[in-house]
Order: sequence, then structure tokens, then C-alpha cells
Amino acid sequence: MAATTTETAQRWVGRSVKRVEDPRLLTGRGTYVDDLHLANLHQAAILRSPHAHARIRGIDASKAEALPGVVGVVRGKQVAELSEAFPLGVAAPVRYYSCAVGKVLFVGEPVAVVVAKDRYTAEDACDLIEVDYEPLPCVLDPEKAVEDPTAPILHENVGSNVANHRVLHYGDTDKAWAEADLIVKTGRLVFPKYGSTPVEGYAAAAQWDPLNQAYTIWSNFHGPFIMHPVMCRALGVTEDRLRFIVPPDIGGGFGIKSSVYPYMTLMAICARVTGLPVKWIEDRREHLVASSSGTDRVSYLEAAVKKDGTILGVRMKIYDNCGGYIRTPEPACLYRATGNYSGAYLFQNLKMDQYAVMTNKSLTGPNRGYGCQQLYFGLERLVDQVAYDLGMDVAEVRLKNLIPAGAFPYTTPSGGIYDSGDYSKSVRLALDMAKYDELRKRQTAARASGKLYGIGVATAVDPSVTNMAYITVAWTPEERARKGYLPKAGSSETGSVRIDPSGKAFCMVNTTPEGQGHETAVSQIVADELGMAIGDVHVITEFDTFTRTWSITSGSYSSRFASVGASAVATAARRVKEKVLKIAAPMLEVNPQDLDVRDSKVFVKGSPERSVPIRRIAGQAHWSATLLPEGLEPGLQATCMFNFPNAKPPDEKDRVDSSQTYGFIAEVMGVEIDPATGEVRIDKYVTVHDVGTLINPMIVEGQVMGGALHGVAGALYEEMAYDESGQFLAASFMDYLCPTAMEAPPIEIGHVVSPSPFTVLGSKGCGESSTMTAPAVVANAIADALRPLNIAVRELPMTPNKVWKLLQEQKAKGVA
Repeated sequence: MAATTTETAQRWVGRSVKRVEDPRLLTGRGTYVDDLHLANLHQAAILRSPHAHARIRGIDASKAEALPGVVGVVRGKQVAELSEAFPLGVAAPVRYYSCAVGKVLFVGEPVAVVVAKDRYTAEDACDLIEVDYEPLPCVLDPEKAVEDPTAPILHENVGSNVANHRVLHYGDTDKAWAEADLIVKTGRLVFPKYGSTPVEGYAAAAQWDPLNQAYTIWSNFHGPFIMHPVMCRALGVTEDRLRFIVPPDIGGGFGIKSSVYPYMTLMAICARVTGLPVKWIEDRREHLVASSSGTDRVSYLEAAVKKDGTILGVRMKIYDNCGGYIRTPEPACLYRATGNYSGAYLFQNLKMDQYAVMTNKSLTGPNRGYGCQQLYFGLERLVDQVAYDLGMDVAEVRLKNLIPAGAFPYTTPSGGIYDSGDYSKSVRLALDMAKYDELRKRQTAARASGKLYGIGVATAVDPSVTNMAYITVAWTPEERARKGYLPKAGSSETGSVRIDPSGKAFCMVNTTPEGQGHETAVSQIVADELGMAIGDVHVITEFDTFTRTWSITSGSYSSRFASVGASAVATAARRVKEKVLKIAAPMLEVNPQDLDVRDSKVFVKGSPERSVPIRRIAGQAHWSATLLPEGLEPGLQATCMFNFPNAKPPDEKDRVDSSQTYGFIAEVMGVEIDPATGEVRIDKYVTVHDVGTLINPMIVEGQVMGGALHGVAGALYEEMAYDESGQFLAASFMDYLCPTAMEAPPIEIGHVVSPSPFTVLGSKGCGESSTMTAPAVVANAIADALRPLNIAVRELPMTPNKVWKLLQEQKAKGVA
């Protein structure tokens, strides 16, 4: 049974406390961007391109401007005059604005914005705008965009479709290949383009202050706040002239809302042009067509192996599809996993040949499992192939190559510092929970009766709290060493705690939660540290760059809350506790180190009857400052900006600790395929997680379940599909198939706890979790089911139609 908020307890951390946010959210009392009301607030609607690639020869908005209620139409020309192209993390001179300037590069790209008294009028006015387009050839496949000399070039000033290309060498792959008994190859693997579909789409409102030449923007942007200086550069203002405000509630994000910043910029320009506050709320079609997604990836992997299954080294060639423009933070999808490129395995030799490519698809950015979904789909398919080629069991190969428990903290060949773990224990627990041996017997019986049954195994190292230095691996060591270059590194977060005069605690966090339960977890942490009931702890989550102490890495992304956000809050609470004990010491005539807190009281250790209420100490701190012990300031408050010492820039060999904590995931899945329809049914799904200390097990398991279904969605259902002309084919939920509770399989969750030595509470991130492994374990299970028919699984999603076609092709050959 979940604990209540009014109980007192020795320890709150580790308990499945009911979420304190839920009564507000479930009764419709949440506060979102669309709840914002400003004087004379006007609404915006965006006219979008119907073409994948075309020149804009002219825009006639005269009819729209004449429509009653319309106050302005903003075109690309004005956007180019009032802003600069967004700064990028690559050298390619790509000019990306918040609205198309002279040319459109994907279906759905903004072409003009209408501002009107209401959304209805603005939408009607969009229909009156006439745009003269000159259609151009398009390219959609990232490999073709690079390797085919006939592919159209999207950005003439760049000269190619390659936005970034690096070849990274770790160890000696040539030596590994020479020593290998066998070279194992995956063939061409294709990971799909899919998104997150949060309940609430993008939302932004902006106001221009002509007196101070400053912008205020309200949005559901959840970080990283490195986008604040990026937008300042684009809008041509200093950082004290751009104010971000994020409301207490965001209706889901999953990484996608990091990419709302171009629309924030666009609304700021609309507010400046019209002289009015402007709000835009994205509709579902807009979100599917043109918001953001993870990258679709084409990859080729091969491994050098010994006959006993030992993996000596891995080579990967990768083409990431960034869409029409590369935009910040891309090419992060290629580099976010730098420190964990080798996954959970011991091999020391690695070569990565990586391309960030531009094509005529919509743009990409962070999406749950960012970079790791794509990585582990390829790496885990490769490990399965090693087992197949050697005639070994897939679990046996993994157990043979896992990093041993005694090796932690473990430094990977690419520079990651894995903080803690027992990977073999986690894998064995997953196998035991799945009854793996019995599952194999079931499979044998099923195959004997003509059924298609497969078993998949997958592992992943789950990185959290990205070190922003990883993105600079996109630059060569020589470029990073150039004169005047300032190395960028770190991943800090801020937490503030204060006790008011009545003895209640207030906490301010900059983690911009999107529904993960941060308020609950912070309440548990602070209640533990200050000896209170969590009902006496109040958490403030709305964010304001003008009133908060914040870092450019602040926000909710990269599963960073439980590692760095929790560490910041816990440290701030401990500083407040230290002051509380110093004030209480003379009252109880003991030294501060002889005191502790519990049940909202400070008591003498060993003599709990000698105590003083925290409210009395708070009263003295606020009302009787002259009675405080010498050297103490009035009030009870503390702020901590927590950072990790390992968050350093990459070295001259491109090694970097790209994340600051690393969890672990082991999964086992059984699937049955209907040969008549191609439908895949998940029969068994076991997932084991090591996230260090579990702050709230119920919340952790909620994240695991959500992440698992999100990953299954990309493996079986969801795909942002295009036809050959670049037309988008999935602009509604009729065509973009999101799994619901009806499609959600039963999931058995297990835990192994290896506390992190790098965080205050030993906790690690868990927000992305099985999103990283689910595509791999589904693909491996389907491949196992189809292996007797000599059908390889090299792409996702494996929809019923795709599976059925593969079966029919083999049937035509006389195999199926």
C-alpha cells in the first residue's frame, strides 16, 4: 500500500508514496501554457509547405491581411530581417530560421504566420494566402543522400547533404580483425523515424517590450536551457533581454519539447511585428507533420570474434537522417552515447564512421532514448548474429562478454565512466524471471506444431545526465584545440530549500517536470533530510529565467532528475539541516553533532525526549535574528548548484564521459507470429533495471512501463512514413498508429540495486529506461521466430504488413 503524505517516517526515500501532483492534475487544476491569459492576447496560425522541396517564388497575403480580425501576416522575409539563422554545433554553413526563407525543405515547414483576434480567423486567413512554389526533386534516404551522386543537394552553399562526418577510432580494430576467428556482419539495418505524441503538443506565447527591447516567452519548453543563449543569438538580444517562463505543468514531453524553441522564436518575431502578445497552440496534425522526432538511421555493423564467442572489436557505419536542416542540438543523436558506444560489453576496439545527413523529411531532435535506441538496435542485433554464426545461445554470448561486477567504476574505450553495476546478476535475474529454459522448451514445442515462436534477449547501459561536452566530439581534436576555443563541459542543476517561519519547507527545482513525479520525489527527499512529513514539504516547479538560479544545462531531459536534480535538492536540504542543528544546539545545551531531526523535531541522539520543534527554530531564525548563534544569518534557506567532477571536455583521442551516471537494463521477450496475418503478439516480457537507489519504486516502475511501451511502439507500430515524393503519410492517428492499453503487453519488472558513488543518494536516471532496449529485444525475438525460415530482421517497425510480405516472399520460394 502506498504511504500517505501526512505520515511521519524514518525514511521516505525508497517508499512507493502516492504522487502529490495527481489530485491537482486529475481534477483539472493543472496550469499549462494554454491557461495563460494576457491583456489583448492574439492567436497565431501557421501556413505550412505542401511540398518536400521547392523554391518560394512569391507570397501574396493581401486577401488574408484584409480579412476582419487579422492584425498581421509574418513571412520568411521578415523573419530573416528580424533574426539570424540559429547557431549550430557543426561547421556546415546551414542557415536554419524559424520560418522558410526562399525555399522549403520538408512538408510542413512554416511558410507564413497569421496573427488574428482568434484561432478560427487566423486559420481562415491562412487559406487565403497564395504561395507560388517551384517544386524540386527530393531525397529521403540518408544513405542515398550521401552516396548517390544524382541525389539533389538541399543546401547549395553547403555543397553536399552531409552536415557532419567523423570517423572515431578507439583501441586498434585492425589488430582485432587480424586476430579474429570470424567476422560477423549485420547487413543494412534501418531504424525508423518516430516521435513521442505527448497529450499536449507544442505551445508558446510571446510578448515584446519596446521600451526595454526585450522579449518574454511562455512555453512548455523543458530544457536544456542551453537553448536560451541559442535563441538570444537568433533574436539578436543579450541574455538579459530574453525571459523564459515555464508553467508548473507540461502535458508530456519525452524529449520532443526540447525542439519547441524555433516556434518560440517565431512567436517572438510575430509579437514584435504586430506589437501584440501572441499565442500559438499546436494541433495534432501539426505535431505529427512538423514538430520533431528521433532520427531514422541506416547502419552497418560488424564484429571481430573468437570461436568461443569473445567479441574483440566492433565497427559501425552510420547515416543519421536529420531532416531538411540540421538544428541544435543535432548531431547529438550521433554523439550522445559516445561514452557508452560499447554498451555493456568488454571489447576495447571500436571504430565509428558517422554521418549526420540532411534529407527532405521533417526535422529531428531529442526523443526518449535519444541516440541509444538506434545504437542498441544495431549492437544487440549484432550480438545475436554472433551467436547465430557460432551456434551459441544468445544469452550465453552476452554473459560471456559482459563487464564483470568487480570492474566498476569502469572506463570504456570511448571514455565513459560507468559508475556501478552488476550486469551478470541483472541478466541472470531476467533469465530466471522469464524461466528461460522453460521458454526454450515451449518454443521447441510450438515450432513442432507449426507455430512461429521467438525469444529475444537484449541489454543496454542506460546513460543519464549528459555532459554537454559530448556534442563537441562532432569537431575534430584539431578544431577543438584552435586558438580562442572555450571548452564546454558540465551538467549542473540547482535546487533551493527554505523553511518558512511556521516550520514548513519550500523547495524550488529547475527540472521542468512533464509528468514524471518530480514534486513527489523532491518531497520524499527533503522530508527525509529535514525529518518532516512530506505533506509539510511544498515543491515549486514553474520556471523563470529572471527569478531563478539556473544553469544552461537545467531542465528535464537525459533522465537527469534522479541523478543531478535529486543531488542538488538533497545537498541544499542538508545545508538547511546543518543550520537548524546549529540554532538548536544552545537551546538543548549540546553540540550540533549530537543532534538529529525526526517527526518535525530536533532531538538529542540517545535522549529523544530532549527535543525542540522545528517550527520554534524556524520562528527564531525569522523573528529573533539577534538571538541566533554568532555567525549565523537570519532565515533558513540554502541553494546548491550540483555538478559532477567527471564532466570534462573530450580529450585529444575523442574520449569523453558523455553521461554522469549509467544504469543497466536486461530484457527477455517471447513473441508469437500469426503466419496468416503477420501480427506479432508479445507473449512474455521481462525487464530488469538497475537504477541505483530507488527514490520511489512506484514512480520508477511507471517510467519503466511507459518507456517499454514507447519502445514497443517504434518496434511494431509507429513510423513517420513518406511516399517517394516526400509527402507525409501519417498525419493523423488513423495512419500513425500509437499503441494503447489494449496493445500493451503484461510486463514483469525486476530490480538490481547498485548505488552510484557519484550521486548524493546513490540514485540514477530511469526516465528513458526500456525505450532503449524494447526495439532491440522485439527485433531479436521476431528474428528468432523467423530464423527457421531464413528471414532476417533488419528494419523496424515490424508491422503486420511487413511481416506478412516477408512470409509470402519465402513462401513463393518454397521455404515457408
